[in-house]
This record gives sequence, C-alpha cells and structure tokens, in this order.
Amino acid sequence: MNTYSLDYIDDLYAQYVKEPNSVSETWRRYFEQFLVSTDAALELGPVDTSGEANGEHAAGAASGNGRPPTAAGPPVTVGDPNQLRHVAHVQDRVDQLVREYRVRGHLIAQLDPLGIARPACPELNPEVYGVTDSDLTRPYTASNVPDAATRTIGDVLKRLRNTYCRSIGAQFMHIDNRNIRDWLQRRMEMTENRLELAHEVQRRIYTRLADASIFEEFVRRKFVGAKTFSLEGAESLIPMLDLALEKACQHKVREVVLAMAHRGRLNVLANIMKKRAMNIFWSFDDPNPELNRGRGDVRYHLGYSSDWRTASGETLHISLCFNPSHLEFVNTVALGRCRSKQDRSRDTKRQEVMTILIHGDAAFAGEGIVQETLNLSQLEGYKTGGTLHVVLNNQVGFTTEPEQGRSTTYATDIAKMLQIPIFHVNGEDPEAVAQVVSLAMDFRKEFRRDVVVDLYAYRRWGHNEGDEPRFTQPRQYAEIDRRQSVRDNYLKRLLKLGQMTTEEAQDIQTVRTEKLESEFEASHTEEFVPDVQTLGGTWAEYVGGPEPDSGWTETGVDGEILSKLLDSLTRTPEGFAAHKKLKRPMKFRREMAEGKRPLDWASAEAAAFASLLHEGHPLRLSGQDCQRGTFSHRHAVLHDMKSGETYTPLAHLPDTDAPLELINSPLSEAGVLGFEYGYSLDCPEGLIIWEAQFGDFWNVAQVIVDQFIASAEDKWKRLSGLVMLLPHGFEGQGPEHCSARVERFLAMAAEDNIQVCQPSTPAQFFHLLRRQVKRRWRKPLVCLTPKSLLRHPLVTSPLEALTSGGFVKILPDLDIEPHDAVRILLCTGKVYYDLLEKRQHLGLKNVAIVRLEQLYPLSVEEIMAALEGYPSGCELIWIQEEPMNMGAWPYLKMKYVDALTERFQLSAVTRAESASPSTGSHSAHKLEQEDLLTAAFEDLE
Repeated sequence: MNTYSLDYIDDLYAQYVKEPNSVSETWRRYFEQFLVSTDAALELGPVDTSGEANGEHAAGAASGNGRPPTAAGPPVTVGDPNQLRHVAHVQDRVDQLVREYRVRGHLIAQLDPLGIARPACPELNPEVYGVTDSDLTRPYTASNVPDAATRTIGDVLKRLRNTYCRSIGAQFMHIDNRNIRDWLQRRMEMTENRLELAHEVQRRIYTRLADASIFEEFVRRKFVGAKTFSLEGAESLIPMLDLALEKACQHKVREVVLAMAHRGRLNVLANIMKKRAMNIFWSFDDPNPELNRGRGDVRYHLGYSSDWRTASGETLHISLCFNPSHLEFVNTVALGRCRSKQDRSRDTKRQEVMTILIHGDAAFAGEGIVQETLNLSQLEGYKTGGTLHVVLNNQVGFTTEPEQGRSTTYATDIAKMLQIPIFHVNGEDPEAVAQVVSLAMDFRKEFRRDVVVDLYAYRRWGHNEGDEPRFTQPRQYAEIDRRQSVRDNYLKRLLKLGQMTTEEAQDIQTVRTEKLESEFEASHTEEFVPDVQTLGGTWAEYVGGPEPDSGWTETGVDGEILSKLLDSLTRTPEGFAAHKKLKRPMKFRREMAEGKRPLDWASAEAAAFASLLHEGHPLRLSGQDCQRGTFSHRHAVLHDMKSGETYTPLAHLPDTDAPLELINSPLSEAGVLGFEYGYSLDCPEGLIIWEAQFGDFWNVAQVIVDQFIASAEDKWKRLSGLVMLLPHGFEGQGPEHCSARVERFLAMAAEDNIQVCQPSTPAQFFHLLRRQVKRRWRKPLVCLTPKSLLRHPLVTSPLEALTSGGFVKILPDLDIEPHDAVRILLCTGKVYYDLLEKRQHLGLKNVAIVRLEQLYPLSVEEIMAALEGYPSGCELIWIQEEPMNMGAWPYLKMKYVDALTERFQLSAVTRAESASPSTGSHSAHKLEQEDLLTAAFEDLE
C-alpha cells in the first residue's frame, strides 16, 4: 500500500486547481470525485499508483512540486475507507453550512442599533452539521468562495460571518438568475462586505452626519413643540443619500427624482436639496396667513428642485416630489416623472434619469400600493432602469409594533417578488451604510433593476415631537434614552483611528451652527421674502388658474390631412393576417376617410390621436386592455392570426415621428393612475391618458385623485393635463359596471381645478381630446366615455364636423324651436339617446332636449345663455340615469338652483335614492329605465 505525505497531496491538489489536465488521470479522477485535500487518511481504491508514489507520472512531481513519501509531514495511507467517509461527510456538511450563511446569515446580523432583538438561527451553528472544533483547522476546498480555495474550514466560516452577519444582512439567494447571485456573492465575499474608506470619505460621512444632527437640534431648540418629524435616530440617511448621488453621477446619471414621506423631509430639504434654511424657518413662524388662505400645504409635504454639485465638480439635478400624508402613494408618481424625463430626452436605455424612493417600514409592509409600484418595475411600458428603494426602518409604525403590523420577518419581504437583492444595514454603522449604498448603486447600474436598502434605525422623539412614545414602547425608549447620536459614536471611531481630532469636529459644529443662526435671524427681518419655486422650463408656455373667459379653442383639422391619416390607419403590411372580424370595420373606416360614411366613436378617437401625433404631440395611453379596448372598439394594436406578431397603425402614420406608447397596464388602478399622473407632470405638450376598464374602477385610485389630481395646483402649484377616460352608462350590467361616480368628481370641483366632461358625439370627443393639448390652459380632464353608444347607429358624426370648430360645452336641441317648447329636458351622456328615441316614438314637437357636455367648469351665465330662447315659466327637468343621491344632480342643485328657478319650474327625474348605483338584474334595469323615460314625458303623451 502506497503512502503520501500531506504536503505532497496539497501541492498536487494546488496544481490540479490551477490546471486540471496537468495531473495524471488517476489523481484527477480522485480530485473530481471528492474535491478534498485533507490531513486525514484517504482511500484511493484498488488503483495502481506505485509509479506516481515515486513521482514518475504525477504532474506535481514532474513540475518539481511533488515530494517523495519521505517528505516532511505526516504520512497518508491510501486505503482507509472510514477516514475517507468522514472527510467526504465533513466536506458535504460544510458545503451546506456555506449555503446556509448565504441564505440565512442575515437572520443573526447585528442590524438593530438598539440591540433589542437578537434572533437565534441554529442552522448557522457548525455543530448542527457535525463540524467539530478539530474540523475547523482542516483545509477546505471552497471553489465557490472567492479567494478561499485552499483555506481552512474555520477561515471560510469566518469570512462568511464577516460578510453576512455583521452590520449588513443580505437577502439574495431567492434570486433565480445565477449570474446575478454570483455577481452579488463575489462583490460581497471578496471584501467581506466592508469598504476600505479613504480618509476624505470618512470625513465626508462624519460631516454629513453632523449636518443632519445639528439641523435637528437647532430646529428643536428654536421651535419648541413644533411638529417636524425629526430624522434623529436615522441621521445616516443623509450620508447615504450623499453617497448615492455621488455614485449616480459616476454612473452618468444627470437627474434624480426623489420621493419620500414626511419623516426627515425637512432635513433632506436642507442638507440634500440645499433649500435655504431661512425659508424653512419662515414656514415655522407662518407670519403671513393671508398668503395661504385656503391653499398651500404643511412644510413637511413640500417638494423642491435643485442642482447637486458632486465632489468632482459635476452637476446633478434633483427633484423632490411633493407628497401628501398618504405615504407610499407618491411612489408611482415619482416613477412616472422619471419615465417622462427619460422619454423627453429619448433616453431609451433608461440611464440618464433615476428614481430614489424613501419608504417607511410600516408603510412599506402595510400599503398595497407598494406591491403595485414594485410590479411596474420590469414592465416595458413602465420601466425606468431600476429604482433605489431606501426603507427608513424606525422599527415601529406610529405606536404599532412590527409583530402587530406585518406577517413577515422583515418589512421588506414584499420586495422578494422582484428577484432583486435586499440589503439590511445597521444605521449606526455609517461605514456599513457606505458599503451597502455603493453596492446597491452598482447593482442597479449593472442589471437595470430595482434594489432595496433597509436602513435599521429608530425614532428618538416618537411619531412626532409632541408625541409621548413611552406610553406604548417603554422598553425601546429606555434604550433610546441611553444612546448617543450616531454622529457622536462615529466621531469616537474616527478619533480612535486618528482620522479626525476633537478640534476639527468642534470646528464643523461651530461653522454649521453659526450658519443656521444667521439664516434664522435673516428669516425674521422685515424685508425677508421667502423663495417660491414657480413653474418654468417645459412648463413656461402653459398656465393654470381660472378657465379662460371664452373657454373656446379651434381644434378642427384640414379635411385632406384628416382623410389621409384615417386611411393610413386601415392599412397593414402585406401578408399581415388580421382577424377576419376586423375586415368590415376597416372597410367602413376607409369609407369614413373618404367622407362616404359618418365617423363612429372609435374612428373619431383614432382621428384625434393621429392628428395630434402628426402635429408632433406625444401620445401615451395606458390602462387595462386599452390596446384593444375593453369593448373591442379601439383595436389600436393588431395581432397577426398566424404569427402572433403585432402591428400598430398609429406608429406608421405618414410624415409623423412623435413619441407613441399604447400600453396594456397591469391589473392596477392606483399604481398606474399615479404613474400616468407623474408622467403628465413632465410632459405638458403631450396627450397623456389613463383609461379605466370600467369607469367604476377608478375608486380604487381615489387617493391619487383626491390628493394629487384634484388638489395639486391648490396645494403645490403643480399643473397637469392628464386625461382620465372612464366608461360610464347604465346598461343593466350591475352596480360595478355602470357608474364612473361623477358625483365624486363634482364634489371635488372648485377653483377650476379639474374638467368634468361627458361628450355625446364622436365629433365632440374628437375636439375635446384635441382641445386638451392645443390650448395653453392645463387642467386634468375627467372624461366619461360610452359603452353601448360605441356602436349606436345615432352616435355618429360627419367628417366635416372634425374639420372645423371645437368642443361645445352645451349642445342645444336643433330640432325644436325654443319658443314652441313647454318642457326642457336637461341631461348629459347616454340618456340623451334614450330620451331622443322616446320623443320620436311619441311624436312630440314641444319637448327640447339640451345636453350638458361639460359639467365643470360651467358658469351660471353659460347655462342661462344656452336656455335664453325658451319661455319663462317653462318646465326644466334634469334627467339622469343615476340615483337621486348620485350623478350630477346633487351638484347642479347646489350650484345652479337659485338662478334656474328664477325663470323655470325646476325638478329632476332620477332613479330612487340608493346606497348602490344600480340593480344587478337586467330585467329590473329595463323596467327602471322605462319608468325613467315615462316620467320624463309624463302628461305630454
């Protein structure tokens, strides 16, 4: 039996690792089978290696690396199967342990600055795997551990503990893509997740920590009892953002859209956005109440824009989004803004603009809009090239403990759905924070995906400065009361390392305090006027405020151009196999283009889209199934029945290259509507549309409408031209498929903040869409669109109606002479056609039907002018399909009843007051509709 020294086998194995084919087949087979180099006795089996024992064939010996059996070191006898089984067993169990560190190391990482929660994880105990202390000195073949191929088991485990169990916990093994896992593994394990920071970087981190804490201390001292939502306990956010912006600039990012809730916002405004402290201090004093009577917002909801100067002297533009108290709902608004900025500069690689979203831990886990936000990240219509998510983890939500507020281990577990890394980091270890943000930003650049950093911290003063957190978190706050700030703790480290002196730290404190004192004094002088950022740049040509007096815009399109555009929409590439049911409507549309057939609703919409694109205006339409249209009317994207390939006629218009996006959205209302609203904030020249599958469904996005669309101009002076298309109409399809809840929009309507329209003809819809873009006045448009009327034979318009004129707010009855009328039926939308058919059936010539096409803004003078020719004392009846407590009637009665009752006998015909919009019975619906029409013409038959 041959014997080999340990050194001989080690050297031979090292040669094998370097070049497998350089050793003999016998040894190669052995190493391939067991992949071990050990000081235990090894069995090679019944293989003749006598020549190799003398170095005759062994590559190690041939190259001078082999040693004879008499070389130093204990001899190894080949032939002991028990020893080999033990070695193989240890190797296998250590392989499992290595994986466990990567999968579960974060569970025992020292993440909590307060040190309260220290969970156990027995899977990370070597003894569980039968690895003894004596095994730790054994060499371990670790080809999957960077720079550890010939280390001992103890060395490898130490490396893994340092990487995954110190101040950083990493979750990445849930990612299916092995290339991504390997990239993260190498980046973390090669450095043991600890950057060697240059002296200048350490000083920069300390300075940013000082900026953050000194600002908070100053504000608390000067404005005793004021609500600030202090950042204290999480000051590491400021150096984290500082380093993220520096890294972004290195990655050639030129603009960052930043969004966050209220905690720490004032600090971010002062120390990241560089908003002058005097302006912030002035808002605390609030010395001019008349300036904000009925408008404005609290200081910790405000946004700001500024330029960031990097250490290398480059400039990065930052936009901090305005945000209501609805926390996470700003997320998709910010993403929409980012996408819009990218599209404006034709940044198709999504590299030049990025988003940073700062979340709260309780909100990130608790609010469903977070899932909607994450789900958009890899969808083609919503990609932005990867978002940096920072969870500002206070470890409590108001007074709610984590175990009461979520069913997951971490607040960030929802992010696992994205196949992205989640880094947890102790906020009291600023250098670990620096490592994490550097790694996160590099990951985003490398893979164009989102990345999450969970910054573990705490709130020093509770939910707000007037709150007493010890009522509900006594143990946590007992620990907080004993703690120094992260700035002071980091200074101790720098002093110990000799990287800073006490005098230098005091100088930083003095300079910043004096600067804040100077700003405070300036804000209290009589001549001080706060800076107010106004709309400029891309918004310079547009206005908000009251609707222009005329409210009229010419929106007709030259007939020859219109015909050419419409015809092009009926053409497909040669050999394209469109669905056979589309041949007839395509033929009809060609006839419409030639003026031989009046336009239906879908063709008028297509004409509006095509003409705006032809004139250079971007068009973006998104919504559930909007490419085809919920009711199969649009067919803007055609599918080849054989190949499945798609063709978009609007993308192939003659002499047109304006940006076009037609996007089937995920099954999301709040997230997608927020995204499109955000997109509209940076694309005033475009037609930006969100279409609900049914108008009823927008109520899932009520927060976006209430807090952004309806109130942003009043609160934040932000304008938007977003269009909401909401299919509306009582068709007997049940209470969730009938009403777009116009009453809710009208209840929010004030100060000309929105437009609420219900066009009843294709031409009116055409002119309404074009008016939204062609006039300078920018307001969100709520447009109630039809369902059954999409194919109603009476709902058509001649081509000539699109070539001149514009949208008309009130459509008169041209079939009835006003002086002959004994009754006026005032209505809006679909019910007009039901009333018209009923009147024709009854053969009446003394009942006028007047349509309100724009419900808001609409002045009393405009209504009275439309009714000018009708006899005083005539019956004026408002007709609506909705119940009496819904629809437009409650608003119209409140707004116009006094003026109308002076000249007319005013009343209303509606469905009965109801808690639900409609019946679920089709038969009952028909009965109710007939009762409605009968009441409208009662006593006139």
